[in-house]
Amino acid sequence: MILALIAGLALGTFFFGGLWWTVRKAVQAKIPALWFAGSLIIRLTVTMVGFYLIGAVSWQRLLVCVVGFVLARMLVIRFTKTRDEKMIQQQKE
Repeated sequence: MILALIAGLALGTFFFGGLWWTVRKAVQAKIPALWFAGSLIIRLTVTMVGFYLIGAVSWQRLLVCVVGFVLARMLVIRFTKTRDEKMIQQQKE
């Protein structure tokens, strides 16, 4: 179960960290729709394959993996919010 939680944390970090990274890159891109579409396909594919491999064994493992995924979402939001606030503060100075 611990490995399922760690896998969920990894999948969530990849998914939501990748989303944050994509938004930052797409803002400066010539064709932002390509960034968003490509990122979505990659992030969803990796995440769904991960959930499938973990959840194929038992639904309990899948549930623990989803809990790790949601926890990773909270951590990524907290980390990126703090980082973005620091960058905004530096730009004001």
